Amino acid sequence: MTSYEFEIAPPRLSDAERERVIGLLREGAVEGRLSHDTFVRRMGLALAARDQGELRALTADLPATGGGRLSKLLLRAVGGASAFNVRLRAAWRAERLPPLVLPEPTPYPLRIGRDVANGLRLSDGSSSRMHAELRFEARGWVLHDLGSMNGTFVNGKRVIGSAVVRAGDQVTFGRMSFRLESRNMR
Repeated sequence: MTSYEFEIAPPRLSDAERERVIGLLREGAVEGRLSHDTFVRRMGLALAARDQGELRALTADLPATGGGRLSKLLLRAVGGASAFNVRLRAAWRAERLPPLVLPEPTPYPLRIGRDVANGLRLSDGSSSRMHAELRFEARGWVLHDLGSMNGTFVNGKRVIGSAVVRAGDQVTFGRMSFRLESRNMR
């Protein structure tokens, strides 16, 4: 038996080749050229492909991305303008929030919620009866969530357990939001 009688297997596809095709598929899905189902199906085929021909077939209906520098620049500019608009709206809303003046530090926490026994009584049904409490500790003011159903948030991030807060922070209890102020700011 001579060496030309053996079937030579094509070279194995590299991970870089698969990643390039997956990147093209991802761009096609982001641009709306592929549906989610088509994207997922082709991803599976790209991972199972055995040769270059199978990979080429997966992106044959997608436009070539050789001269995409201008389009990427344009997309980045539009994304930046959109992000600025979101930040501007958030800043506008934050300034219009009602102030919550931090009390004088005492050994007792300020309880917040719908219950009449709370130091800060909230009237909105989205807040829990015992929603949160604000304490002055060695590290400063600390906001503790008391297991509320709709959550306690500081600057848009949910508080799990407790979070250090300071004047200027936005705090939200359920659907009610406030901007923290110190007595010196007034």
